[in-house]
Amino acid sequence: MRAPLSRELGIHVCGGRGAHSRRTPHELHDIGVRVGFDGAALVTASRLVAKVDSAAVQDGFDLYLHGFIVTDDGHWAVVQQGMNGDRRQARRYHSEGLESFVDAPHAAIEGEHQGEIVNLTDRYAEPSRRGQLDLLASVGPDRIVRELRGLSPTSDAPVAAPPAQPLLPHLVMPAHHNVRAGDANLGRLHATLAAAADAGPKDFADLLLTPGVGARTVRSLAMVAEIVHGAPYRFADPARFSMAHGGKDRHPFPVPITVYDQTIRVLKAAVAKARLGREEELLH
Repeated sequence: MRAPLSRELGIHVCGGRGAHSRRTPHELHDIGVRVGFDGAALVTASRLVAKVDSAAVQDGFDLYLHGFIVTDDGHWAVVQQGMNGDRRQARRYHSEGLESFVDAPHAAIEGEHQGEIVNLTDRYAEPSRRGQLDLLASVGPDRIVRELRGLSPTSDAPVAAPPAQPLLPHLVMPAHHNVRAGDANLGRLHATLAAAADAGPKDFADLLLTPGVGARTVRSLAMVAEIVHGAPYRFADPARFSMAHGGKDRHPFPVPITVYDQTIRVLKAAVAKARLGREEELLH
């Protein structure tokens, strides 16, 4: 819905797949200047929603699409999509009209339910979110890494000091999607925790926005918060819906025409009842 339709309709779609998603901040800033809303605030919202769906919710799906939809009057919604190559499954995350970025923020998550996962957006995860901030402020990175080392398969490995010079880019990924204790490089983790402690995040959202803090750091803090504060960090997968038709494995399965027709009839009936205000029937 880019120009010229965006100007006619007052709706702007920023971001997209892969490299296009990284253009979102620039696009939001330019639209804000042109239209007159606070582009910087929306850039922060874009970054935070991406961090929530990649670090606060760790469900095994890697984000590859980030779409930020904003209207001329400043209303916005974010649609992100993640892929799990091992399962050949995708899921979609919808965020809009948020009262909180970190406490049950999703309008919906579409995908197959994964059971119990690392879900720090659950309403019952507030003690863990609060405990992680307490760890950074009062315990410090040395104790956090020491506790984590006891949980790691490489517990006999010494904690290396942060490198004096940044290393050349070198990425080694594990064969699994979920983040485990053994996946954390304790030396780098120590440096990230020290930087986060120095930054002094005021709340969990601020922690997620701290440079260098990602899924591994959040998972590590959550594990130690469970040991020190007894605050659980694993809760039910917030996914609520699943795809009805088609597939994401490059081999869409055939769906009988009668199934499509029935789906259309159900959706039309739901829209008609909603217009008539028959909310009780829609709940069933």
